[in-house]
Amino acid sequence: MLAPDALGLRDFEGASGAIADGMVLEGPLSAVNASALRANIPSLRPQPVGLATSAGVGDRLGLATPGHVRAFRKYGAGIVPVFAQQSMREMDRLERTPQQVLDDATFGCLEGGWVGAVGADADHLKSTVEIDRCLAAGFTSFTLDPGEHVRDVPAVVSTEVLGGLPWAALEDDAESMARRYTGLAVEAEGTVIRIEEEDIRRAAAKYGDAVAYTVSMYRHLLEHAGYPVEVEVSVDETESPTTVAEHVYMATEMKRLGMTWVSFAPRYVGGFEKGIEYLGDTTVFFNSLVAHASIARAMGPYKISLHSGSDKFSIYELAVAATGRLVHLKTSGTSYLEALGVAARRDPALFREIYDVSRDAYRSTRASYQVSAQLERTAVAGDFTDEQLPALVTNRDSRQILHVGYGAVLTSRDDHGSRWMSDALRSLLSTRAEEYELALETHLGRHLVPFAEPSR
Repeated sequence: MLAPDALGLRDFEGASGAIADGMVLEGPLSAVNASALRANIPSLRPQPVGLATSAGVGDRLGLATPGHVRAFRKYGAGIVPVFAQQSMREMDRLERTPQQVLDDATFGCLEGGWVGAVGADADHLKSTVEIDRCLAAGFTSFTLDPGEHVRDVPAVVSTEVLGGLPWAALEDDAESMARRYTGLAVEAEGTVIRIEEEDIRRAAAKYGDAVAYTVSMYRHLLEHAGYPVEVEVSVDETESPTTVAEHVYMATEMKRLGMTWVSFAPRYVGGFEKGIEYLGDTTVFFNSLVAHASIARAMGPYKISLHSGSDKFSIYELAVAATGRLVHLKTSGTSYLEALGVAARRDPALFREIYDVSRDAYRSTRASYQVSAQLERTAVAGDFTDEQLPALVTNRDSRQILHVGYGAVLTSRDDHGSRWMSDALRSLLSTRAEEYELALETHLGRHLVPFAEPSR
């Protein structure tokens, strides 16, 4: 670990010594040293990303950042990377802390030689307790997820349903809301979007509780953040697609209540399932995204965020065309799958264990994710030859099973309390670091190319 003379070596723990062109520091990959690196090297210090085109690349193992760096350096011109990105759900499932996630990304950036802006996204936060945990670690982007407060609504919304909304928290009442939206027309880039009364009644019944909860989390964040932060709002992990009127309602109400945000993730039409291609009519998706992006530019501007965005190659160019690169892409588990690809090729015995543990866990883990894999369409690992194992990482059903089985794999312990599968996979990736980094560079590069600045 090289440190120029200008670095405040007193911030680090370890032993230092002089060399011809500066100082060398030898120390542990500790929270103290990660913090010192961020304090002394600006390019390692996460910042709010703002409206720049950006992409988040989650890392379940804490080993992927050097490969991510290679992908952004080669294919990501004009895209701000968010190397530290993980949902609280994944952190808890992996028994990782927000500090560990951020520190692993810091050391990975140093190892990869990244120079440039970086973000750090505390993803899918559902409570103020989770916000506080990520503030303490130093995250700069906070994705607020009020999905548990989105309601199913009937075709016709009654006065009784509206009366049950949290009007005090919304600082509003039904009559005032009706007057505010009567005759509302949103002009979005030459297109006038007219909102009917029943549309707003349905939007309020569906998203009113979610807006109130989001605003409460937002106010808590701003009250407790002692440094610059930014916010994304996400309702993508809900049952029914977000309509144009619902998007307008959420944006209008959040603005009225004092919120600002840099990106919004609606629930899209079609299927944004984990680890596989987009499911649905891409023309319908494009037309819907054009409408959402137009609203985002007219009422913000703010970016449209594509959650569960990995491996959706058929829609990337459409997303760029619809948003004009005012977009944020989120990927996560696809980097873990690339690690499993290395295992399938280089350590068949380990991969068989990982695969079977993932299959056993699938019935319980699938509830947390948008997936459609069927165990009945897969077989146990023993039914495959070693040469057939890599195909399990790309086959649709087995790929999703592996994708969501990470918690059972990486926290599984033997009789002595050792996380033997996690340790074995990490050891393999350490010895095959170049292969893993190249796989990440290539695979993530396919994601980044459509979003990158056009070459001049």
